[in-house]
Amino acid sequence: MSISNWIFLAVLAVAVIVFIWSCYNRFRLVGLGKPENRSDSFGKRIWSVIIYPLLQRCAVSPFYRFGINHAVLFWCFIILLLANGEFLIHGVLPGATFSALPRGLYFTLACAFDIVSILALLSVIIAVARRLFFPPKYIQARSRDAFIILSMVAALMIAFFGVHSAEIALAEETAAKYMPVSNWVAGTFMSGASSSILRTLVSVFWWIHAVVLLSFLNYLPYSKHMHILTSIPNVYWRNLTGKTVPGREEFKKGNTYGVGQVDQFTWKSLLDSYSCTECGRCSDSCPATKTNKALNPRLIIHDIKVNLLKNGPDLIKGGKAGLALIGAKKEGSIEEEVIWDCTTCGACVSICPVFIEQFPRIIDMRRYLVQTQSKFPEELLNFFENMEQRSNPWGIAPSDRVKWAAEVNAKPFEAGKTEYLFYVGCFGSFDARAKQVTVAITKILDAAGVTWGILGKDEKCCGDSLRRLGNEYVFDVMARENIKQFQDKGITKVITECPHCYSVLKNEYPQYGAKFEVVHHTEFINQLLKEGKLKLNGTVDVGKLVFHDSCYLGRHNDIYEAPREAVTVATGRAPTEMARNRERGFCCGAGGGRMWLEESTGKKIYIERTEEALQYNPESICVSCPYCMTMFEDGLKDKGADGKVKVLDVAEIVAKALK
Repeated sequence: MSISNWIFLAVLAVAVIVFIWSCYNRFRLVGLGKPENRSDSFGKRIWSVIIYPLLQRCAVSPFYRFGINHAVLFWCFIILLLANGEFLIHGVLPGATFSALPRGLYFTLACAFDIVSILALLSVIIAVARRLFFPPKYIQARSRDAFIILSMVAALMIAFFGVHSAEIALAEETAAKYMPVSNWVAGTFMSGASSSILRTLVSVFWWIHAVVLLSFLNYLPYSKHMHILTSIPNVYWRNLTGKTVPGREEFKKGNTYGVGQVDQFTWKSLLDSYSCTECGRCSDSCPATKTNKALNPRLIIHDIKVNLLKNGPDLIKGGKAGLALIGAKKEGSIEEEVIWDCTTCGACVSICPVFIEQFPRIIDMRRYLVQTQSKFPEELLNFFENMEQRSNPWGIAPSDRVKWAAEVNAKPFEAGKTEYLFYVGCFGSFDARAKQVTVAITKILDAAGVTWGILGKDEKCCGDSLRRLGNEYVFDVMARENIKQFQDKGITKVITECPHCYSVLKNEYPQYGAKFEVVHHTEFINQLLKEGKLKLNGTVDVGKLVFHDSCYLGRHNDIYEAPREAVTVATGRAPTEMARNRERGFCCGAGGGRMWLEESTGKKIYIERTEEALQYNPESICVSCPYCMTMFEDGLKDKGADGKVKVLDVAEIVAKALK
């Protein structure tokens, strides 16, 4: 080994030690989080890592075509890990080089590294040009951090070509004719240089490559590009169910409720904050952000990370958090207004390339504000009281739950005689417009010969809004009461009118041991049509029909085709799709308990969605959720179109076509 090799060995050792120390200091903070079990389904988790990060399905999207550039850079990075590994080893042991391999294999590797390096350099140029001249609104395109990383990558590629081009010019590179880019650079820029100059260039470019590579390594843990280290583990530990369900709380003396301090999140929540690429796709999809509310889901995750980095070292030592997680009005703290803006539509979670779970963290903080601090918007006071006292949002007498049934043959559920419980829900029982949908559903059930019954005045709210507004204790009580009643009555099959009821009963009540089959009315109607149990009298004309996806039916439960298929059968033609549909559908603004809160800042979400629907000049807007129906009807009134455009539920359209 030469003096140069010994110097490099010392530099490498220091760089590796500093890198390990930096990673240790960062990642030990994740251990502050509460336990969470993500150890199931090893095979599925490995497959997720192959499909999403390694094959870059996470980056490439029909909606974000620039992800192709990221994918190219990623694959180049993976291939060049091999080249850079050889570079580091060769710097310490000069004889350890790929050139010692069989000539065919070495020439193949040399060609691959040369082509991949130019592809990486071109990708960097495209990324820089995009940030300078075509910056998207949803990312901090011109951040210093981005340019530092891109500059380092570019420097590595240039240094690679500098070293190999000089070696080719010296006639010391046996794979010269297999390295088209390096060969071209050598012939174009170095053909007339003397041997001493060329050897100096080899040395200079080699050390540039070494210094930049080791600097890049040590910059990673302190930049947003830390996701290079954490995104693959984050994908491995992702939620495999596809259902983003809030966790249960155990109510006993001495417990804390919700999250008011960063170490009260789970370890996975903290790893999420490290894994954020700050691409801004969540912000670009968020209905609150798009309508100029205070909420930006990307910043929620960013502030959690900043808070962890600032408070973590003190918390590990047993000290107190110096920076409040909620309400400090500075970076690393989240304002209360932001926390209440969320509609829990799930757009942020569904679009995130590394499977970060944004809105559940908001629910965690709502729980803290409601249950520990008793701090929540004043509008919710009556809502919470009504739910506790009369198990419905308006505080209406439970006996009124069955008034809608005056014109139909609704019977109480009887175990052994009744197959399905029709769980009507609060809107379907009390809201004048939604009651029309309820009646339509019962007519369809009767026409198909389905045996069904109701709970009548004994029916209670499912608790969806309570849970999403952070009042977990009352939800807990309500869920237990509902499950006990279902079990006592022998209920095993449930049809719901509301997607929110459907999602809670199907996905969240099993946390309490509930075991029953739950189906949404649009699924059930479509099934009846497919099986021939429901006969229609031809088709019904409702004019030009625009379709709107319910967030809690679509993104939360992956039900997109059933309502569309039922409408297509009933009307004889497929409904018109809005630009934002299915997984990319735009929220009506009522989810997450926002139904019971006024929108006081920015543009109203339901107005945004109504305006989008009206762009298609519809005669009817089709929905499958009473929340969506209410918001659209309000939107049509605000836009002066309530007498011109109807809002119809899938059940109403099918009922119109009955024999």
